[in-house]
Amino acid sequence: MRSYVLHRVLLVAALLPALTGCAFGAYIAANTPLERAINGTYEGVGVGGTGRVPYRLILSVQEREGRASGVITNLESHKAYAVSGKFQRAGEGGTLDVNLYENGDKWRGTLRGEIAGMKLSGTLRTVLLGKELLGYVVNLEKQPEGNLPVSLPVSPALAVP
Repeated sequence: MRSYVLHRVLLVAALLPALTGCAFGAYIAANTPLERAINGTYEGVGVGGTGRVPYRLILSVQEREGRASGVITNLESHKAYAVSGKFQRAGEGGTLDVNLYENGDKWRGTLRGEIAGMKLSGTLRTVLLGKELLGYVVNLEKQPEGNLPVSLPVSPALAVP
């Protein structure tokens, strides 16, 4: 019986350094400085055939994989589209070439643009019957973290006597 307990203690002691070594990976930053600078919420307008349309883009890029994903919302119609595609580093920013999907699988548009500093500028094109049709010149600005989106009303705090 004693050798069984000793055997268990030795096994746990041998595994302990290997198990605690896994925790070191938790301290490595998952995001690159460029990803931290670009990821976030962008708001602005698209100007095209139907006039000025306000948009909000919540963007996440993975520099190492060359991928971009997120959600773009037409703030006028309140329609949201999943965004997925390519990201490529270019200087202090990057370029986007993403598709817009409705309900996860219906291709509804493309967004191609450049991110420089706090601005994303490019072209959003809608897709109908598999063809890119209406184009909008899009200019979006990154919103500071922690702030409420510009288009949401802010209610005042109630005074407590």
